[in-house]
Amino acid sequence: MNLNTAVAALAISVATVTAPMAQAESQDPIKIAVNEWTGQHLSANIAAELLKKMGYSVEMVTAGGLPQFTALEQGELHFNPEVWDNSITDAYTNGLTSGAIVDMGQLGLEPREGWIYPDYMAEQCPGLPSYQALYDCAQAFANAESFPNGRLITYPADWGTRSKSVVEGTGLPFNPVPGGSEGAMVAELKSALASKEPILMMFWQPHWVFAEVDMNWVEWNPAQGECVEEDQQRDTACGFAQASVNKIVSKSLPENWPKAAKFIEQFTLTNAEQNAMILEVDQGGRPLEEVVQDWITANEAKWTSWIN
Repeated sequence: MNLNTAVAALAISVATVTAPMAQAESQDPIKIAVNEWTGQHLSANIAAELLKKMGYSVEMVTAGGLPQFTALEQGELHFNPEVWDNSITDAYTNGLTSGAIVDMGQLGLEPREGWIYPDYMAEQCPGLPSYQALYDCAQAFANAESFPNGRLITYPADWGTRSKSVVEGTGLPFNPVPGGSEGAMVAELKSALASKEPILMMFWQPHWVFAEVDMNWVEWNPAQGECVEEDQQRDTACGFAQASVNKIVSKSLPENWPKAAKFIEQFTLTNAEQNAMILEVDQGGRPLEEVVQDWITANEAKWTSWIN
């Protein structure tokens, strides 16, 4: 599919919600991108509800990762509150350079990717959380298939080979084993925790898992510049490159809706907030709209200053 066709496809799944105008600069709807993961759905819908409280019309537009940036460049979309910079494209960076896309600052999430382990494994590997401890206690993480090496559950194979690259570069005595899927990884984590079996797993947050269980992160050396996962050595390993999460708008948004732009600059969410809401939606089965309204009710003191 070429970019023009992809942009046209954004018209799919558009839902318009209109609130009475109250000092809104333009009566045209603000079009907000909706991506494919629950956390972004929450960010987008909370922002939409608050914009409606300011008197704006809002359209929620289902948008793919690549075509959304072209649509933002062209003013077909106006706002995405949660863009991870480890999944950006040339269309995004070119849009920033040209000024067609405007970076409105970080959302407030603190993304993290790396290896996690439960408290009881720290007892069997007392040098943790330092990654250097794993050289001496790899057998504590072994199973029958990996012994004498430790067993490391990594991302599914079609997500790339980041952990494998780090293991090979640093010479850690671990066998990376791809997880079958996110669901399979979560199931294996829960099973290990229930029986206190050894487990070391590549994972990420924000994620609902961290609202349900306590996990620890393996710590690495501070990166000297960019952390290149494919080029690491034992004594200087930095682990994994970390993403940032930014709010972006088309250049037309601050031009047509300057008060909305000021709100977007202030709008924030934390890991703890998003983890808890994702848990409610993905595991509790609650409608996303209810969870969004609960957040709005509980955080009125926070967002009142954003919209005034």
